[in-house]
Amino acid sequence: MSMLTSDVGVKGRFDLVAFSAVVVTIIFWASSFVVIRICLGPLTPIELATARYVTAGVVALGYLAFRWSVPTRGDLLRISIAAILFIATYAVLLNTGEQTVPAGPASFIINTMPVFTALIAMFALGERFGFWGWIGTAVSFGGVALIAAGTGDGFSFDPNAMLILGAALCSAIASVLQKPVLGRLPALTVTAWVLFIGSIPLLPAVPATLRALAAAPADVNWGVAYLVIFPTAVGYVTWAIALKRLSAARASNFLYGVPPTATLIGFLWLGETPSTIGAIGGALAIFGVVVVNMRRRK
Repeated sequence: MSMLTSDVGVKGRFDLVAFSAVVVTIIFWASSFVVIRICLGPLTPIELATARYVTAGVVALGYLAFRWSVPTRGDLLRISIAAILFIATYAVLLNTGEQTVPAGPASFIINTMPVFTALIAMFALGERFGFWGWIGTAVSFGGVALIAAGTGDGFSFDPNAMLILGAALCSAIASVLQKPVLGRLPALTVTAWVLFIGSIPLLPAVPATLRALAAAPADVNWGVAYLVIFPTAVGYVTWAIALKRLSAARASNFLYGVPPTATLIGFLWLGETPSTIGAIGGALAIFGVVVVNMRRRK
């Protein structure tokens, strides 16, 4: 999921449209971690990324054809780097990690992305981090370490958790790169460009993906269709609506609801029960993110 940010917000009153958009986004993005688990096996991580994002890229291209808006050369460079990181690289890393990491723990790791964003802003923008920022970072990464240790049999380290952490880093870099562009272009237009450009590196895998989909069970094909329509197309649109009607900080706070929702869906749908170590790690990971975010807003 991309943390697209905008500084346009509506404050001081309850906004039913924004709230509804946030709820829809949380449910669809949380469910994507579970559906990815269902599709892996019949599809490789690259094939699943291709099936999901090349299809979404075609839809995005259709949107751009009717709402054509060409970014400046500098904005296009930013969008292109962000797209490759967030779509192609992010998806392959996340899919590979979820081969062994359950949906709930994977979503907790992904949601450490704001910590990476804060670290990048410190080095790239000279933002102050401070003592509590470093404490929050240590707590969050300590939680990820516990998740990695608690996803295998017993207390054993799962290196795939580090791939998911790498996906969170890709998302953070993409978020920082996109933020200036979102001040000049509509969020939906930026999202469409990201989906289209980000799908291009996956095009060589299309033939193998089509063969894999033809041989895959029906539930896998339905799963891919669900990922394309709901977490990707609908989820990005509802998130863009939320960002237009709420401040970036307020909208982003709602995303803390994604990991527990993904854990619940994983339990109900796949019977995935988080280990005690993994549950503690997930709580620490999110708590660390909260500490870092609170520190940045002071």
